[in-house]
Amino acid sequence: MSEYRSPVPLPGPGVTPPEVYREIYPMPMFVILPTADLEASKDFWIRGLGFIDLFSAPGQVTHLRRWAFQDVLLVPGDQPAEAPGMSTSFSCVLDEIDQIARRCEDLRPGSTAEPVVKPWNSLELEVITPEHARVVMTAARVFDPDGPEAANVRAMGIEVPRG
Repeated sequence: MSEYRSPVPLPGPGVTPPEVYREIYPMPMFVILPTADLEASKDFWIRGLGFIDLFSAPGQVTHLRRWAFQDVLLVPGDQPAEAPGMSTSFSCVLDEIDQIARRCEDLRPGSTAEPVVKPWNSLELEVITPEHARVVMTAARVFDPDGPEAANVRAMGIEVPRG
């Protein structure tokens, strides 16, 4: 077993999300989003989705971050007229889903869909951001080895020990 520890906490009731990670590191993955309005986009990502402004070069780039390895670069540019089919997912904990949905709806009514339980055992909230990015906030649910999600995994040929 690897000694690497994920910044994503194990699911469960009342799980505390990790703190925002403020250190600089080589980013293994990040999203670059063109926006017609850097300030409006930055405000939505910060107040709605819970990111911080790690740093900004005015008029050039805003580097947003939530947990470790959840990095977004907002840059000036032309944005699509509507959200593309592709989405970007960011982990969160279950207790954050409703809060994020409420904050996003307060800032941009109609920007969120109802959270959906997925067959891979997560609760997912789809958000369309001001720059028309399709963002999915995904929270793992407690895994019941005797529940329907475990049956789905077994049906795919993956071994799941029974509880």
